[in-house]
Amino acid sequence: MRTAYLDCIYDLAMTDKRVYAMISDNGAIVYDRYRRDLPKQYLNLGISEANMIAMAAGMASRGKIPFTYTIGAFLAYRANEFIRNDVCLQNQNVKIVGTAAGEAYPALGPTHHATEDLGCLRSFPNLVIITPASPMEVRKATRASYELEGPVYLRIGTNREAEIYDKDYTFQIGKGVELRAGCDAAVITMGSIAKDVIDVVDEMSQSGINVRVINIHTIKPIDKEIIIQAIEEVGKIVTVEDHNIVGGLGSAVSEVIAEYGAPVRFRRIGLHDFSHGYGTYAEVKDMNGIGKMEISRAIEELV
Repeated sequence: MRTAYLDCIYDLAMTDKRVYAMISDNGAIVYDRYRRDLPKQYLNLGISEANMIAMAAGMASRGKIPFTYTIGAFLAYRANEFIRNDVCLQNQNVKIVGTAAGEAYPALGPTHHATEDLGCLRSFPNLVIITPASPMEVRKATRASYELEGPVYLRIGTNREAEIYDKDYTFQIGKGVELRAGCDAAVITMGSIAKDVIDVVDEMSQSGINVRVINIHTIKPIDKEIIIQAIEEVGKIVTVEDHNIVGGLGSAVSEVIAEYGAPVRFRRIGLHDFSHGYGTYAEVKDMNGIGKMEISRAIEELV
């Protein structure tokens, strides 16, 4: 995902001198090509995430399009007040790109995990929040963020995430994507964990269990229509996220369900506390109850 983002912002900056890449002294090496070809559109602000956001807001007020980039945990938590007051309150055209969404840094532990970031940011007015599920979707989401006038929080993985799309599709902010058809249950997911959901659902289909998979790449504004359609046509919904169940996708979907008022069986798969344990990404997800086995169990219980 990171490479997909860097390739896209490079292309955008090459054609639009208003586009600036801003980082907080992390992963500078991955910007080597960008720095070489676009040195005047690159700023390394050092380990000062809040200052980076404040500076980006000022630049946006003068017509620039800054893309601020660093580990999502350091943006959502450390720079939270600046995102609220300087970007969202002023409705500035700042793109906030948080890498290592969820537990994508499994060897570094909860200090580096962006597992409460949606809960911290989802209530901020004017802020669009996008969580792409694959490299292709990162490219589409980055370009859509550029084309949108206003603040965006783009929540991406690190690198080497699997591609879940086998053909091109139309990306639209605020519109979910049905990845698999099915009527026995519906799984609503976001981010790179969508690949785990697809693997589980494809295996279940061999046993005659047909599960609908919905990718909600835009958490705010959320696609109410695709969720209501699942309520009416399926009536059994599981949300799966690499995020705390408080304030994340499960909370957002449950709000839609509650306001719609129709009966539905509902289960949330996500973190119930801070993430714990170290290992590979798959191992850490298993330790925290969001691995493939738990996803499969939740679907089977509903079906």
